Amino acid sequence: MELSENKGWSPYLAGALTGVVIILSAWIAKQYFGASACFVRIAGYIESFFSPEHVAGSEYFTLYNPTVDWQVMMVAGILIGAFISSKTDGSFQLKAVPDMWASRFGPSVVKRGVFAFIGGSIMMFGARLAGGCPSGYGLGAMVQMALSGLIVV
Repeated sequence: MELSENKGWSPYLAGALTGVVIILSAWIAKQYFGASACFVRIAGYIESFFSPEHVAGSEYFTLYNPTVDWQVMMVAGILIGAFISSKTDGSFQLKAVPDMWASRFGPSVVKRGVFAFIGGSIMMFGARLAGGCPSGYGLGAMVQMALSGLIVV
């Protein structure tokens, strides 16, 4: 991977490589990108340790089998890849409150955590309500030249 002057990866190269991965994923594995269902699977998997009868009786968890599948592994790969990328280009930082947030809303870690949780919950609710997520519709549908992909992007 070539580094540009600002030590970040070229967005053109990264985008092209992402496109190649999406095409290979659809061609070889017959799967399109998407991440929101993996959070449902993980929640069901964790809940099955505490209340397996509830998970077994839930129509929602019946649709999304609570197990570790390719989508869960893809999200794990995204996290690991982002970590490796940031370590490689020297941009890795452990910060509970980003500078931009602190300059606007203050340095409170609790406030940042509460708003991050609320925002993430709203995004996940919307993604599940819509039957997919921005990565699935944006990336997966764009590869197919679907109208839904163009609208999302």
